[in-house]
Amino acid sequence: METILTITNLNKIFNKRVHAVKNVSFEIKKGNVYGILGPNGSGKSTTLGIVLNVVNKTSGDYQWFNGSLPTHEALKKVGAIIERPNFYPYMTAEENLKLVCKIKGIPYSKVFEKLELVGLLERKDSKFRTFSLGMKQRLAIASALLNDPEILILDEPTNGLDPQGIRQIRDLIKLIASQGTTILLASHLLDEVEKVCSHVVVLRYGETLYHGAVDGMLSNEGFFELKSDNIVLLKERLQKHTAVKDIKIEEDKVFVYLKDHLEADELNQYLFENGIILQHLVKRKNSLEEQFLQLTKTN
Repeated sequence: METILTITNLNKIFNKRVHAVKNVSFEIKKGNVYGILGPNGSGKSTTLGIVLNVVNKTSGDYQWFNGSLPTHEALKKVGAIIERPNFYPYMTAEENLKLVCKIKGIPYSKVFEKLELVGLLERKDSKFRTFSLGMKQRLAIASALLNDPEILILDEPTNGLDPQGIRQIRDLIKLIASQGTTILLASHLLDEVEKVCSHVVVLRYGETLYHGAVDGMLSNEGFFELKSDNIVLLKERLQKHTAVKDIKIEEDKVFVYLKDHLEADELNQYLFENGIILQHLVKRKNSLEEQFLQLTKTN
């Protein structure tokens, strides 16, 4: 699979004191949706700024397209939105995009194609100042796609949007990805990354805590949710099972966390043979949020 971007031991220090990015390394492969996940101040935007050549790195390296092109040429194959949409308020959506085309030497025919893609073709004659925040964001995405980039970079694409606007942007990201465009987005929203990304890079205080497939981050042993008439005896029996790591009781439910693989039918049989009849048994996966909290807690 073609490598779009390679980041190696990237560092950024501001004012000789603030180490915003610390030895960050990861690769972006063609055809995937990558999320850089972390709270504000984790180094997400700084990392994007460096690879887009708007922030100077302190040390380390990055290469676009395996170094086959100099950075300024490579960036012609990149679409990016790293700030709030900035269009002329008194001009229409079509006029604003045509101006971008004129500046970048892109055929005007792309304007209608991209407006249709982002669901704004019917509003092509509406002035930018009449747009909602979500519509402004979608117009910005249309603008970033005018040159048919190989990768689209988005910094906090749903920030400040209402639930409907968030859903529209998420659906749009999925649609763009389905058409073959690689996407890299920075977000502090776990839910956003879990719903739209195939791969994730988790940053905290500029350091990489995890990078790889979202499914890989979620592929843990999970936990069981149990109910029984005798919770005290149930807990006692569970503590003797070698696959059980931890047990928590909340109201009438017992949550069983594992250290080794264990199927539901195996646990059910074990408990039955030890005098426990279950009223309820469900095996669940830890959410990305639970994994993220566990990751940041143990590092």
